[in-house]
Amino acid sequence: QVQLVESGGGLVQTGGSLRLSCACSSDIFKFSTLAWDRQVPGKQRELVATITSPGNTNYADFVKGRFTISRDNAKNTVYLQMNSLKPEDTAVYYCRLLTTPNYWGQGTQVTVSS
Repeated sequence: QVQLVESGGGLVQTGGSLRLSCACSSDIFKFSTLAWDRQVPGKQRELVATITSPGNTNYADFVKGRFTISRDNAKNTVYLQMNSLKPEDTAVYYCRLLTTPNYWGQGTQVTVSS
């Protein structure tokens, strides 16, 4: 059973930074694309960023230039560095392993105060 555990969320002021981490229990991590998603209550979950096994990245328009996704295959861990945070970034952030089926972690809360 694949498990993903997110950490690093918290409360930060507008303009601040956080780094989220997600550790995977399986070495399947090394061969897989990873994603960060986020969800606000009452809204659909939305894709934030992806990173392939070789390290190619893609970002949603609303985070380009502010967020950076990265990975450490030796640690089976994916990161999301979030800079210049805005109140609209407030959400529960989930990491996702893009296998068949997909796997999600439990999520970590990010709250950006104005």
